Amino acid sequence: MDPYDILHRQSVDDPEAFWGAEAAGIEWHRPFTRVLDDRRAPLLRWFVDGTTNVCHNAVDRHLATRGDQAALIHVSTETGSERVYTYRELFDEVNRVAAMLIGEGVERGDRVLIYLPMVPEAVFAMLACTRIGAIHSVVFGGFASTSLASRIDDARPKLVLSADAGSRAGKTIAYKPLLDAAIDLARHKPHRVVLLDRGLCPMTRVDGRDLDWATLRARHLDDRVDCAWLESNEPCYILYTSGTTGTPKGVVRDTGGHAVALVASIKYIFDPAGAAGAVDPVSGRRTFFAASDIGWVVGHCYTVYAPLLAGMATLLYEGLPTRGMDGEPDAGIWWRLVARHRVNGMFTAPTAIRVLKKQDPSHLTAHDLSSLDALFLAGEPLDEPTARWIADGIGKPILDNYWQTETGWPMLAVQRGADASMAPRFGSPGKPVLGYRLKLLDESTMDEVGADRKGVLVLEGPLPPGCMATVWGDDARFVDTYWSLRDDRSVYSTFDWGVRDADGYYFILGRTDDVINVAGHRLGTREIEESIAAHAAIAETAVVGVADALKGQVAIAFAVLRDPASMATPVDRLRLEGEVMALVDRSLGALARPARVHVVDALPKTRSGKMLRRALQAVCEGRDPGDLTTIEDPSTLRQIHDLLHPSPSIVA
Repeated sequence: MDPYDILHRQSVDDPEAFWGAEAAGIEWHRPFTRVLDDRRAPLLRWFVDGTTNVCHNAVDRHLATRGDQAALIHVSTETGSERVYTYRELFDEVNRVAAMLIGEGVERGDRVLIYLPMVPEAVFAMLACTRIGAIHSVVFGGFASTSLASRIDDARPKLVLSADAGSRAGKTIAYKPLLDAAIDLARHKPHRVVLLDRGLCPMTRVDGRDLDWATLRARHLDDRVDCAWLESNEPCYILYTSGTTGTPKGVVRDTGGHAVALVASIKYIFDPAGAAGAVDPVSGRRTFFAASDIGWVVGHCYTVYAPLLAGMATLLYEGLPTRGMDGEPDAGIWWRLVARHRVNGMFTAPTAIRVLKKQDPSHLTAHDLSSLDALFLAGEPLDEPTARWIADGIGKPILDNYWQTETGWPMLAVQRGADASMAPRFGSPGKPVLGYRLKLLDESTMDEVGADRKGVLVLEGPLPPGCMATVWGDDARFVDTYWSLRDDRSVYSTFDWGVRDADGYYFILGRTDDVINVAGHRLGTREIEESIAAHAAIAETAVVGVADALKGQVAIAFAVLRDPASMATPVDRLRLEGEVMALVDRSLGALARPARVHVVDALPKTRSGKMLRRALQAVCEGRDPGDLTTIEDPSTLRQIHDLLHPSPSIVA
């Protein structure tokens, strides 16, 4: 067996020994007495009785050796600003916010809702909450009032931290009216609202409730707040899963297991060189750039916590991958930042790379990327054409990884820290991450399937540290939603289809609920999209299943062209549609052939880069697409609606 196989087997056969050793990656105020308590499985307790603090591990413990090193680099191409905070400066700011929270009555175990854009204050707030033992719940900035209200009612925060506005592509998004409406709708009323005034738009404060951030900060400028030493299983944060309908589902992350897992992920996946003691020869540090909003799990884990826990500098970016500091188009802005700040690891979504595919490829080679070890991608399946394009363009390893909000860190990855010879394989996020026991099961029989056979991807317990502890306030819902019995053993369902090759690399085929049932044949949208993306004229594609009276469902494809001017006429686009259908026929068979291939200017996505396939399907079927507040550009969905249904519009 190779080094990875040996280490992975140890991690799943004796998880207590493996994770007991990995727990040395953080500092403990009081040692744990037991690594794992699984008596109420699948409700687990990791590092029982041990006390620690995430803020201490992310900030305080670095002061002696890294006090003057950059910790947080904030760049906003929306406001044309840039600011670097050292670990000592970060410590000062976090203490000020912690004192603000305590001054307004926030105590250990209280919830604090954070509704902020990508600004340094958002990071200060998250760390300040962990410092005092409060539980933060970050809600994506600009989220709709009704959705925000449901989260307020579920988490019942004592205090809300927000701002006048955010900005996207130069367009101001007023937060305060959305927040006011949400609090009006919510049954639970937060005690206080603290508002950061960025000067982007005027806002009206509610007397007796709304306070000014700058005024409170000045009041606590020199305050110092001791870290609260939390038992390992006390909650660190609540993060509501995107796309939730009905009662929101709050993923609860614990304190000790969360920190241990993230440090392990840096060591084995994201920065093994840094974990081994290497520093960048120019900057003298390690720097990570996760281009994800803090409202999503990647932003929590790899923009904020993991890099700081590992003593790295983290780059917090407010802006688009195609917009420069002067507000003008600049498809090279990310690479400019990599060069300027000597970024060693970068993490984004495949969708963002597909956006860049439509730009001049010279941007990929215009800047010094010598510091960059690898580009990591996750959030949705990475198609092989996109992976090859960016790999050829920047000349760096492209390392896919697969995980969920619920797991909190990757389940599948290329783990160079476990085996330096492990190589990426196009189309695959890699092999099971240390600590995860993955299986592919037949959906009907629950029997394990062999190599090259499609199955539902599940995890056998115990889940490793860092995974969700429960659903906030509802243990039964956690068990009922995610766990089912197989051979008298509980398994956690990812609700994703997958396949494993003979070498143990996994390939994700799409959600089990995104499967298209065409005349009794089940087809994954991922497989069809992969086939269509191979056409040289197509930059990006999305496939959805649409109700059909004869076949049950048919596949409808939407495609964005690399060069729209090359196919400007209806005849050109009809020819392309025929070519795409023939391509799918050859690769997957006639059953998978899309009923239509619509050429569009852009596809609807969230601001984190996830494709809104459910909304696309709803529009195709003439249904209400639901809440569109997380969509990057609502006009994309309106254009598609108007293409399919000239009138009347059901998309506001």
